[in-house]
Amino acid sequence: MRSIVRAWLVLLGLVVSAVAIAQPVVVELFTSQGCSSCPPADVLIGELARRPGVIALAYHVDYWDDRGWQDRFSLPEATQRQRGYVRRLEKSGAFTPQIVVSGDTSLVGSNRTAVEKAVAGDRDALRMSLSKEGNSLHIYFLEAWRESMDVFLVSYLKEATARIDGGENAHRTLKHFNVVRSFQKLGTWNGRPQRMVTPLAELPRDASAVAVILQRKNQGAVAGAASFTLH
Repeated sequence: MRSIVRAWLVLLGLVVSAVAIAQPVVVELFTSQGCSSCPPADVLIGELARRPGVIALAYHVDYWDDRGWQDRFSLPEATQRQRGYVRRLEKSGAFTPQIVVSGDTSLVGSNRTAVEKAVAGDRDALRMSLSKEGNSLHIYFLEAWRESMDVFLVSYLKEATARIDGGENAHRTLKHFNVVRSFQKLGTWNGRPQRMVTPLAELPRDASAVAVILQRKNQGAVAGAASFTLH
């Protein structure tokens, strides 16, 4: 398969370095350092993050920040993305820890059995690859599809340890994995094989990896994804 992809890229006149082909399952956790129910879900995300074929991402929401402890990893973009899933999946409201698998299955993030079952489910995925060339990320869409989709870039910190001095987790030291540091929409993929290029210089300094998510409109099901380690 790699030789076929490389040949396709060569035909386009592209110079490719460190290309990674992936068709993984995307697991998105919505969590907070201020939530006493979240540490078991954080641990589960760490286990999934080490598993081949899974892109596990931990979004720290900001609506816990006024409850005794401000999470230094919290992002308004994380809260906005969770609210998008609440609307689209017709949930009664946002909660933590929440896990969304492949953009179409919402679960309690600490329910290990249910999460494992959802991750193991059969799903089709469009092939994508990523490469870093200079200070730019090159995204290769390797297949054609009948509909356009949104393209999102997520930067994340692979591992962090935090001492919590207030709130529900006061006096605990928590381990975090694949902590989302930035989230942005890059544009729309038109359904044809092509390359998209985006700069990396403006990503947060503590981001050690990136993931690109191809998702159906209105925050629908995830149709493809790939990740790349920056350093």
